[in-house]
Amino acid sequence: MHISLGDREHSRQAGRSLVHTMDPRVKVVVTGLLILLVSLTPAGAWPAYPLLFSIVISSALAAELSLWLVLRRSLVAVPFAMAAVSLLFTVPGRPLLELPLLGWSISAAGLGRFCAVMFKTGLSVQVAVILTSTTRFTDLLWALHALHLPRLLVAIISFMYRYLFVLVDEASRMQRARLARSGAASGAAWAGGSLSWRARVTGWMVGHLFLRSYERSERVYQAMAARGYRGEIMRLAPPSLAIRNLLFGALPVVAAGSVCLISFLWWR
Repeated sequence: MHISLGDREHSRQAGRSLVHTMDPRVKVVVTGLLILLVSLTPAGAWPAYPLLFSIVISSALAAELSLWLVLRRSLVAVPFAMAAVSLLFTVPGRPLLELPLLGWSISAAGLGRFCAVMFKTGLSVQVAVILTSTTRFTDLLWALHALHLPRLLVAIISFMYRYLFVLVDEASRMQRARLARSGAASGAAWAGGSLSWRARVTGWMVGHLFLRSYERSERVYQAMAARGYRGEIMRLAPPSLAIRNLLFGALPVVAAGSVCLISFLWWR
């Protein structure tokens, strides 16, 4: 099984910084509060966004993470945030630019609203990246369980992560089998089959992967039930929270809360 990526993540999550050693429950709560405060910041409060970004960057530096790593991973949210592109044309306001062919106009208010959505999305994802980069997945699941998240949801997240590598490995073996059966002479015009043939084979592979995943899930569940599984993974009792963790976790929340409050009072 190819788990080199997981190995790199494990080594990165096993750091010794203040953020790494913080209680996972505190980190989950702080992450949720920071995302909430970022989302509550008024759209037109432009000076607040650099301040919130500086809080996020300070947290990344305290965690001894590469800033390029945090910024690069936050780009995963760009395709989803682009769903707000309709705000450019639907929010009424002073027109800035008109598309010649479609006749649509981009308003100043729509552009500001769109940029605010992009900034908020990027900051929220960066906070989540810091959490996942400094917390082992098992500790994250333990924190969610300790915070009384529904146990069924915690179990689904756990199984999804644990068996994602199994599905990837299964798909890789199917891909190698397809390549071994679609060889062609060197320089052939249709080496590997035509486009329609590849699409048909890909559809078959997806169907077989679903069937194999379903059958394997049944075998895994029967094996777990035979070993005493009753719908919940047994965990140790959570230790008491240290005052140091609470104080250190409160720093970014208080800073972001102050920025959000000042933004509301200034731009209301």
